[in-house]
Amino acid sequence: MAESVPAVPSADLLEWPKKDKRRFLHVVYRVGDLDRTIKFYTECFGMKLLRKRDVPEEKYSNAFIGFGPEESNFVLELTYNYGVTSYDIGTGFGHLAIASTDVYKMVEDIRAKGGNVTREHGRLEGGKSIVAFLKDPDCYTFELIQRGLTPEPLCQIMVRVGDLDKSINFYEKALGMRILRTVDRSEYKVQAGHDGVC
Repeated sequence: MAESVPAVPSADLLEWPKKDKRRFLHVVYRVGDLDRTIKFYTECFGMKLLRKRDVPEEKYSNAFIGFGPEESNFVLELTYNYGVTSYDIGTGFGHLAIASTDVYKMVEDIRAKGGNVTREHGRLEGGKSIVAFLKDPDCYTFELIQRGLTPEPLCQIMVRVGDLDKSINFYEKALGMRILRTVDRSEYKVQAGHDGVC
């Protein structure tokens, strides 16, 4: 198995986000019970409800939730469509990742609150990071990654693509992102390109 390989020098990686003021604002996904999901994210992840609104003329409600204000942090926009209690998540969306200084404690807290831990905390095979996986009440997957203190705990979004080179080209050319590292996991027939700032 190939190890992660940085695509640019680390000094450049640290300076680039300071010069380029673009950032991810939010990700939107649909949930079957808005209040249940807000409760889970605030109690299990420590997120805060930033704002909530109801749009009856269009038959939906949504809430913005995150680890800090929308003006400076990446947030989740949760949308509830009236009368829809579940969704087919599909195969393209992988997971959202949350950085924690203590994945072990976070997993135990989530489990105590009834959370569905799908992969126990520990090191990934061949990796150095301590991670765990869990599902929220709507079966969206979250990865917990042990890292030092960070101003942005919502640190990654994993999506599956049909053509990695074409997708990387899009993210670089259309959105101005850079490859931070690549991982070749031939035993899974997968190659992952990690784009953006984390």
